[in-house]
Amino acid sequence: MSADTPPPSSPPPESPESTETAEGPEHTSAAAYRLSRLLPFLGWMRQLSPGDARSDLIAGLSGAVLVLPQGVAYALIAGLPPAHGLYAAIVVAIIAGLFGSSRHMVSGPAAAISMVVFGTVSTLAAPGSPEYLPLVLALTCMVGIIQLSLGLMRMGALVNLISHTVVIGFTAGAGVLIATSQLKHLFGIALGDASSFLGTWWALLGHLGDTSWATLITGLSTLLTAVLVRRLNRKLPWMLVAMAVGCGVAALLGGSAAGIPMVGALSGSLPPFSLPPLGFDTLRSLGGAAFALAVLGLIEAVSIARAIGVRSHQRIDGNQEFIGQGLSNLAGSFFSCFAGSGSFTRSGANYDAGARTPLSVVVAALIVLAVLLLVPDVTAWLPLPAMAGLIMVIAANLIEVGHIRQILAVSREEAVVLVITFLATLLLPLEFAIFAGVLVSLVLYLNRTSRPRLVEMAPDPEHPELGVRNAERYQLAQCREVVILRVDGSLFFGAVDHVQRKLARYTGKHVILLGTGCNFIDIAGAEMLEIEQRRLRDAGGSLSMCGFRMYALEVMERGGFLERMGRENYFHTAEAAIASLRDSVAEAHRAHGDQPAACPDCQLFGPAGIGPGQGVRLTPPLA
Repeated sequence: MSADTPPPSSPPPESPESTETAEGPEHTSAAAYRLSRLLPFLGWMRQLSPGDARSDLIAGLSGAVLVLPQGVAYALIAGLPPAHGLYAAIVVAIIAGLFGSSRHMVSGPAAAISMVVFGTVSTLAAPGSPEYLPLVLALTCMVGIIQLSLGLMRMGALVNLISHTVVIGFTAGAGVLIATSQLKHLFGIALGDASSFLGTWWALLGHLGDTSWATLITGLSTLLTAVLVRRLNRKLPWMLVAMAVGCGVAALLGGSAAGIPMVGALSGSLPPFSLPPLGFDTLRSLGGAAFALAVLGLIEAVSIARAIGVRSHQRIDGNQEFIGQGLSNLAGSFFSCFAGSGSFTRSGANYDAGARTPLSVVVAALIVLAVLLLVPDVTAWLPLPAMAGLIMVIAANLIEVGHIRQILAVSREEAVVLVITFLATLLLPLEFAIFAGVLVSLVLYLNRTSRPRLVEMAPDPEHPELGVRNAERYQLAQCREVVILRVDGSLFFGAVDHVQRKLARYTGKHVILLGTGCNFIDIAGAEMLEIEQRRLRDAGGSLSMCGFRMYALEVMERGGFLERMGRENYFHTAEAAIASLRDSVAEAHRAHGDQPAACPDCQLFGPAGIGPGQGVRLTPPLA
């Protein structure tokens, strides 16, 4: 080491310039992270290779072929001209793809969302009226604002509060409603003002004699072709094939001259700018529906993104998906789009086609835009009954028969939630149907958690190494003086009455509570334990506790309940709790002259017992 080199223990002071240089990479890294959160598409754009771009172009072409008929169909479901479905397939898809976290999910018009839009707005304005479209745009804008706000507040866990059973029941009901709404187009019957589920069927049955057979044959031929092609090969563009067959049948039957209505030509223009009317009356009338629709859209999008993410091994950021969906609907409302969400069909097809990044979604949207601008007459010769038949196939796909059978077979409570949500979807306004399903599922959950099991436990003489086990399940003899109860559930305010009624059976006995299955004790639960200990002690018994998790005892510790109940009555193991009662129950286990003991064959304290000192220990909570 040279003389002018400072020793390692005393480095030279850093100048402000050197400090900035040293901290530069950290600031750059933090700025890059913030930028990636603000503009997530920059991440995959930097990594895009020529091979990825080529794969995305091919996948985008396949996606455009799939979304063209779907966009038209979903617009008709929403009660809008077909062009608005293609607008949503362009604007909503691009924004959601760029700002979401999934690299493969395709957003845009979706069947269940379209049905909710129609069911909500049609109660305020007739489809086709001047007021209908502005209300749809206002609803879409409100949905986007709600979704974006939830994403910015990082409330991605909100979707976990709505059970999968509620979604299954709702989408099944929406599928039936969608099919019902197309009956008038399939049969060629004018049903007047009938729009509800029961009203539509009643009006249809009353006017079956007015059926247009040319219209019905066209619709059924499209429907049957779609079903047949899907069964033969799902990778074929079954929608386009079915539409081609429907157009051919309609032409053979005479087309418009035979009374077969047509969808009509597209606008042939870019998505027009529109300003959603967000007046006070509009906000009040659409607020509840907007929240329900926002949550439903988020559930669908996050579920689809995660399902595709499992296949692609990509981690999905739920909050970023919230932001992407919110921005897409918010922006879409200013360009004549109705609310959209993720599409499982298009997302799965996008992944299967080899898509690598959301560039495939952008490519598909640009192809749809080119069709809209260059060949707007593509739908002019498309028969309306053919679209009705196609929509019925789409509606049938919403009914997940496999999941429904599983729910009905496995859980009675889940079956109740499923049936109530399904019926509410058919008979109530759609936004209330979602809330009804959520409410029923929460009520059943609270009912279940408010009734924690108190399981009687006893030693197993054949397996002493296992300690105490479920006495009823394994037919084990119990001590007449000491009752060991395992608490399977939290002791909170909703469970207090149930637990007190259970403990009332053991008046005068010594009760040991095993807390291995208890995760939480609130103030009401702690007060209940204190009261029950005093009641059992006054009746000649006792209440002791063991095996509770420390975080379950935090409230009892902070509130002084453990101190008042006596720390000597809390034990870490079942063995210690049992041993503490030996003197208290000695008389019941001792013979007096010719009089046998009251509990002669006790497995805890009798001569043949396997109690303390012989290996009794805390058993796992599910034994």
